[in-house]
Amino acid sequence: MIEFDRVSVTFDGAMEPALRDVSLSIDEGELALVIGRTGSGKSTLLGAMTGQVPHFTGGTLAGHVRIDRRDTRDHRPRDLADLIGVVGQDPLAGFVTDTVEEELVYGMEQLGLDSSTMRKRVEETLDVLGIADLRGAALRELSGGQQQRVAIGSVLTAHPRVIVLDEPTSALDPTGAEDVLATITRLVHDLAVTVVVAEHRIERVLQYADSIIHVGANGVVSQGDPATMMVTAEVAPPVVELGRWAGWSPLPLSVRDARRRAKEWRSLDAQPLRLPGDPTGVVALEAQDVIVAHDSVVAVAGVDLTLRAGEITALMGRNGAGKSSLLWAIQGSGSMRSGSVRVPASGAAPDIDVRSLDAAQRRRHVGLVPQSAADLLYLDTVGAECAQADRESDRQSGTCRSLLDNLAPGIPDDRHPRDLSEGQRLAVVLAVQLTADPPVLLLDEPTRGLDYAGKAALRQALRDLSARGRSVVVSTHDVEFVAGTADRVIVMAAGEVVADGTAADVVVSSPAFAPQVSKITAPQPWLTVDDVRYAVGEPS
Repeated sequence: MIEFDRVSVTFDGAMEPALRDVSLSIDEGELALVIGRTGSGKSTLLGAMTGQVPHFTGGTLAGHVRIDRRDTRDHRPRDLADLIGVVGQDPLAGFVTDTVEEELVYGMEQLGLDSSTMRKRVEETLDVLGIADLRGAALRELSGGQQQRVAIGSVLTAHPRVIVLDEPTSALDPTGAEDVLATITRLVHDLAVTVVVAEHRIERVLQYADSIIHVGANGVVSQGDPATMMVTAEVAPPVVELGRWAGWSPLPLSVRDARRRAKEWRSLDAQPLRLPGDPTGVVALEAQDVIVAHDSVVAVAGVDLTLRAGEITALMGRNGAGKSSLLWAIQGSGSMRSGSVRVPASGAAPDIDVRSLDAAQRRRHVGLVPQSAADLLYLDTVGAECAQADRESDRQSGTCRSLLDNLAPGIPDDRHPRDLSEGQRLAVVLAVQLTADPPVLLLDEPTRGLDYAGKAALRQALRDLSARGRSVVVSTHDVEFVAGTADRVIVMAAGEVVADGTAADVVVSSPAFAPQVSKITAPQPWLTVDDVRYAVGEPS
């Protein structure tokens, strides 16, 4: 169905090719998972499959890419529209209409389908993706996860033979991700649709994959069966890391397989490596009775929240639970119907009302990295953004650049932010915000687009902040990041706080938010591979 024949891609002005001599094939009805470090070239590989590279991106493509025997040299993306459906990293950027139902219909209209067929497919897609209640909703008013589902639905309605998805679950909560992946696997198994997925949260997709395509250093691409490829892959989920450390062969690719191998660990009398943080630290921010409403919809319903210095708090909950609305409200920029948000002043002065400050003053007290992080980038080069961040924060020259290199190494100073991958742009914004070093830092889905190494670097950066007495709040669906990072977990539902406690207490007891290691080793209180290493010692 998909064939790469000695394909190399070199962009204008680049010294080295982004992809180098790639030969691979993907059969009909196969689910291929594309993995690799942030910025390695995964999106370029997907773009070559869809014809966007080089027709839209420019550059030079050597070799041949054939989709169902159609050569992308001779067929532009529009000529492949009946064959390939594409879901990009940024759903909002791909929308062409205003409401959910219009977006689901648009692609079918371009293919000339009759109205009865379109009506039937719209209803099926709304039900499959669980978004029937959003039928008439405005796309720009949806949460990031809801937008992701609509983007996938707009592709599914056209019934393509090939679907290419770039991080399809990055903005979805765990349950929503499972629903979407179940839909995708049904298409593969029941309808023989060929699916290609590039995903950094490999733990979500690995067990469903028929093959792995690994995009490595210098654009070198390899392909093989999942168990074989994951032995040496430079990015790996916790279940694979655990299997590598324990010396299990073949490597487990699912929690179920790993749990069978870890039976003896579950009866050990051992403690986790990481103990909960100190909840008695100095108050860094206090919000009381926060209510946020968007027209008639109450997004945050009277939430009280106390943030303490030196504590990393994870804010979790399903899509649309009110997490982003709460972050914007306590930062002072978002709408708030009622309530108060205060931070301590120096000396004996009264506490400061955050919402009474201007934008520049607020940023010095409470920093926020939004979901659409790229909106904060406005200069022409990465180097200029880093230099400006150093100046605005009165930090030593090179501070921002050093943070960026830890999060996503290898991004040139002269690269324009719009030419970066979604993960690389996010890394730049994170580096800019971390340079400012405010007492309270709020991050909304900061791990989207970051590989495991990038998440580890972000985790270390946040721990450094907390060690210096900063309070950090991370709103995220990334349960593995929470397991290794958070001292405290708050779960929201329908605008209210429904759980608030230590990471171990909250996520271990939750079927939806438990990390892989917790599922493998329950009832042990272990959350990460490091916890297991510490508790078990050297594997037998």
